[in-house]
Amino acid sequence: MSTAVAQKAPFSVRLRNWVSNNVLKVYAFIAFLYLLLPVAYTFVFSFNDAGRTNIVWQGFTLDNWKNPCGAPQVCESVVNSIVLALGVTIASTILGTMIAFALVRYQFRGRGTTNLTIFLPMATPEVVLGSSLLALFLNIFVPLGFWTVFIAHVMFCISFVVVTVKARLASLDPRLEQAAMDLYANERETFRKITLPLVAPGIAAAALLAFSLSFDDFIITNFNSGQFTTFPKFVYVSATRGIPAQANVIASAMFFIALAIVLVAQIRNIRRKEA
Repeated sequence: MSTAVAQKAPFSVRLRNWVSNNVLKVYAFIAFLYLLLPVAYTFVFSFNDAGRTNIVWQGFTLDNWKNPCGAPQVCESVVNSIVLALGVTIASTILGTMIAFALVRYQFRGRGTTNLTIFLPMATPEVVLGSSLLALFLNIFVPLGFWTVFIAHVMFCISFVVVTVKARLASLDPRLEQAAMDLYANERETFRKITLPLVAPGIAAAALLAFSLSFDDFIITNFNSGQFTTFPKFVYVSATRGIPAQANVIASAMFFIALAIVLVAQIRNIRRKEA
């Protein structure tokens, strides 16, 4: 009886019911498609048989993948970005982790002010941050280049590291450390065998976030880099004449490497839960 009634329902009612039952799925599909379209465009144009420009499709070729360093400065800019991001990751992760421990575990004068100061780089627009740092470097006569970009990146990456590690520390059960000390472990042993392994996932996530933020940044880098060229800056400068197909190759390769890392991590987590 209910089936017959459902079949006789007006089309508008059935359409409304279908939309209400599937609106989240449709929205997720559209959002997923919107996010992947630029990636698909980049991947397709990495096979473009482009000459001096890479704006219009000229034909299919594998030469770009065989020689990803064929365009001038493309590999040099990638190496610069990787070296910069690695250095920024190490510095900001160490400093940010220490600040996070201090803010969570200790009471000291100026703790509230420090918490507020940590959030300022995250809340400040990058244009304001980049121009302010440029004015600072020029006023103290610091030549623009690798080190000015390094200092600028460490400054805003520390905030993200602190927030990430703080969230991990806040979720820890202090009774685990107390139990270790009750079993005659000193502070160093407790930190090395209990605290650090528990906080390690948060530190690793903060380090990955710092690396991606540094590698991907353009606005602050463009203000403070001078003649130093990173991969995002190279792409911006090349955009007027068409981004070289080799740059699309490198971007596509980085996307698939990151995707593979995420998939491997997810598979390992699923296997751990099943075990």
